[in-house]
Amino acid sequence: MSSNAQMIDEIRLDTGSLYREESFTDLKVGSIRRLVPVTTDGNLDPSRPVRFVGQTQLMSQLGPLPVQCSIEAANLAEAIERFPMAIKLAVDELVAEAREMQRREMSRIVAPSAQVTSKILTGK
Repeated sequence: MSSNAQMIDEIRLDTGSLYREESFTDLKVGSIRRLVPVTTDGNLDPSRPVRFVGQTQLMSQLGPLPVQCSIEAANLAEAIERFPMAIKLAVDELVAEAREMQRREMSRIVAPSAQVTSKILTGK
């Protein structure tokens, strides 16, 4: 059996981390997903917190850029209120990551291979 097929055979959902997903949107700016913890029979799991995830798209020079963020909130109303700041923080992180990647690329030293160096030194 190939390693890819074996990996696929080993894929299993974590039954202790199941969530029911509900989506709320204004059809303009973005959406908020509410992830409600459930047990394997679909009943609420009160031992774990509800999670909120914000999503939007920003236009960039390369087209739409999806932005997703976790929102710390106790309920949907609070998640809606905190949505703008959570998205702003996520965008700030994306920008910082892009700048860091750019900085790393700019500081990379490109050394010619030994074969090219030999040709330059010997003229052959």
